[in-house]
Amino acid sequence: LTEITVDRDTLDLLEKKSYTLETIPSKGEIIYLKSTANLSTGGTSIDVTDLVHPQNIFISERISRVIGLDICGIDIMAENLTQPLPENGGVVLEVNAAPGFRMHLAPSEGLARNVAAPVIDMLYPVGKSARIPIIAVTGTNGKTTTTRLIAHIVKSNGTRVGFTTSDGIYVQNTKLMKGDTTGPVSTEFILRDPTVEFAVLETARGGILRAGLGFNSCDIGVITNIQEDHLGISDINTLDDLTKVKAVVIGAVKRSGWAVLNADNKYCVKIAKTADCNVAYFSMDENNPLIIDHGKKGGIAAIYENGYITIKKGEWKIRVEKVTHIPLTFGGTVDFMIQNVLAATLATFLQGYKIEDIKMSLETFIPSAAQTPGRMNTFKFKDFRVLVDFAHNPDGFNGIKGFLQTIQATEHVGVISGTGDRRDEDIIETARIAAQMFDRIIICQEKYLRGRDRQELIDLLLTGINQVNPDKEVIINNNGDDCFRYIIATAKPGSYITILSDTIDNAIGKVTEYLDKEFGV
Repeated sequence: LTEITVDRDTLDLLEKKSYTLETIPSKGEIIYLKSTANLSTGGTSIDVTDLVHPQNIFISERISRVIGLDICGIDIMAENLTQPLPENGGVVLEVNAAPGFRMHLAPSEGLARNVAAPVIDMLYPVGKSARIPIIAVTGTNGKTTTTRLIAHIVKSNGTRVGFTTSDGIYVQNTKLMKGDTTGPVSTEFILRDPTVEFAVLETARGGILRAGLGFNSCDIGVITNIQEDHLGISDINTLDDLTKVKAVVIGAVKRSGWAVLNADNKYCVKIAKTADCNVAYFSMDENNPLIIDHGKKGGIAAIYENGYITIKKGEWKIRVEKVTHIPLTFGGTVDFMIQNVLAATLATFLQGYKIEDIKMSLETFIPSAAQTPGRMNTFKFKDFRVLVDFAHNPDGFNGIKGFLQTIQATEHVGVISGTGDRRDEDIIETARIAAQMFDRIIICQEKYLRGRDRQELIDLLLTGINQVNPDKEVIINNNGDDCFRYIIATAKPGSYITILSDTIDNAIGKVTEYLDKEFGV
């Protein structure tokens, strides 16, 4: 029953009979409280489904199709529905886009009709998944680039993809939110978007520890690597502790899904032993004993062999693409980028994408400040070159070091900083690596103090540099704008400047500004 509200219409009807709300009707007397017979104003629901004339059914269906609604409620006023409306003077009053179900499910008279069932069947067809595919990516280094590359492969094959990264939330490469968006709130943002058909989610340590994943299961979980970073924070003191955190992602993979793990990293391999899903590996070494043993068992892997990205299943191999044809690998000179390509290639192959489609996507993913901000962004001036990267831990610095060893330059100049919430030994080690790869170093400790004194971080960096070379030329400039202006102004012909900045957006913005000025843009 529906509660009848007392409004002006009710009072007017009573007044016409000289009645009030306190009047007691005579026995058998009918008093109308509403001038309409709508169910919401006291009408009686009577099921007449089996009595409706076919022409009236045709009219109703045509109305819904003309308007473009697959579900609607059509209000008709007529003496009855057993005759065509044109013959009995019936008319259509209105069309409701969100009709009620209760009067059909539980009519006052007639047969109850489960009108909700066909609606649910339409929204969630039998045999068709009501979920969108989810690939979750975690690890120490390479998460963002791997996430972006997977999203690019998915998008290039005609699927509307939403993805989260440490620099923002994106749907179809359009940034909808800026910032470090690698936690469950960002995941929810993507999964709530009805336009998203595929989710690729960068899933970082911090978000997992604070509030979990933001999803209860995923199709594929990727772990790029597990290295020394964020240790000493939130009771995560060892690599074994960090491994347990990263393993949460693999624990959420469906039993029929896949864990994509780095066979060259012993901590990733350790996770495979407890995985309750299928496991596939990627490796830079096709002769890795684990890859060989995995192949003998019919397992799937992605390997780097003879200059190619190759998918291996058992003894079967298929080459996807030569790394020199993949822009992200910088001509095959950047090992950690090749690892990212292996992980993304394997994940999308397992998701069902064709080799030729993956190949084309790898060829069209161009590393740039727009596509991969803070990840090996290179800028070519007339007399020198600049590299901007977000490397901030020893493993990241070693990756940059390996790349710079392939670069011939008259001088290697580096801009570095420390991250305040890292261990002393990690900050010192990054400085030691910097001292090995740069001829001249500028310390620019502008941000990311994270509870430390600025001078304390500078002293730790100087300690690491002095351990390698006490005579290394070091300049301290904690103003980002001044620092970037200085290195551009003092750049020698043929030099290579590497900015490992704690303020990536500012660094890219300033370098681009000076580049535009040089070329008169």
